[in-house]
Amino acid sequence: MKAIFLVHNVGISDELEELLKKVGIENFTRWERVQGVGQSSGPHLGTHIWPSINSALFVVADDEKAKVLLEGVRQLRTDPLFSKEGIKAFCWDITEIT
Repeated sequence: MKAIFLVHNVGISDELEELLKKVGIENFTRWERVQGVGQSSGPHLGTHIWPSINSALFVVADDEKAKVLLEGVRQLRTDPLFSKEGIKAFCWDITEIT
């Protein structure tokens, strides 16, 4: 099992949810209005100077679905339509769920 933490511009929320459905991932936790500064996407701080804002998703999936999800995120990151929007995925092993 893998845990995947996805931080993304709210502008691509629909595309990310579509990716989750395509992979077969139905369960996730979402945080709205997440702020931060990305290396390629710049500040997403929700202020009048830096108005963009992020969301975050936390997903737990089996290894195969996680692999497909991460590949889909890589494709979104390189797609010219979305490459400047900002999306980052962090993945680690889950050893126990109680």
